[in-house]
Amino acid sequence: MTFLFGNLKTPTELLRENKRTLDQSIERERQGLQAQEKKLIVEIKKTAKQGPMGVVEVMAKDLVRTRNQITKFYALKSQLQGVSLRIQIGLFFTLKSTQEMGEAMKGVTKAMGQMNLQMNLPALQKIMQEFERQNEKIELVSEVMSDAIDDTLEGDEEEEETEELINQVLDEIGIDINAEIHQHVLFA
Repeated sequence: MTFLFGNLKTPTELLRENKRTLDQSIERERQGLQAQEKKLIVEIKKTAKQGPMGVVEVMAKDLVRTRNQITKFYALKSQLQGVSLRIQIGLFFTLKSTQEMGEAMKGVTKAMGQMNLQMNLPALQKIMQEFERQNEKIELVSEVMSDAIDDTLEGDEEEEETEELINQVLDEIGIDINAEIHQHVLFA
């Protein structure tokens, strides 16, 4: 792939290259302004000797502007160095965290691979199927037991209700069943 695009540069290399280009152009402009300043000084002295003070005054204003531009270029260079430093620090931390994330992901991938090797999926499926069968059996037994308990309890209630109904009917007719049972036992 490098034969098509050449060598791919890292973000740090690109940053360094751009910083170098910017520094060179700022330095070239500053040097040009300093050369212009020296020329203006020579011209001001030469014009002052000849006498027209109006022209000297205009040249002096131009000299002041040139010196202010030189000062601004120094400030600009300082600000750009600060920005460059912040970018380098940010880039460093970004690359560092990306690298650490990559390392962490390698560890996770390795652990998951080992876990997959240790897990026997067919055996796990058999265990799950057996668990489901046993669970169904338990549910059936539980249903049968519940029905049997319900049937047993319903029978007792019916017998009690039947006895109460018979006693009520016999009480209405005036027969005391306990007395009848007691007499049958004595005469038998």
